[in-house]
Amino acid sequence: MEELVLYGTAGCHLCETAMEMLAARGIHPRIVDISEQEHLFEKYRLSIPVLARPDALELGWPFDPAMIEEFLER
Repeated sequence: MEELVLYGTAGCHLCETAMEMLAARGIHPRIVDISEQEHLFEKYRLSIPVLARPDALELGWPFDPAMIEEFLER
């Protein structure tokens, strides 16, 4: 699978939870801290964590392991 991206911020406990769910499935996305880019902060500030696929599909919080699997299979 092509590289996934997880949008979040440092110190975000929901982002940490999302990372744990992903890691438990052997998924290690590239982490993008939205606070470092104004346009990303404006887009995602109220919805992090957000998991994004290379084809531009996104899965915003809240999500669970079953939703992650479904998202990856689409």
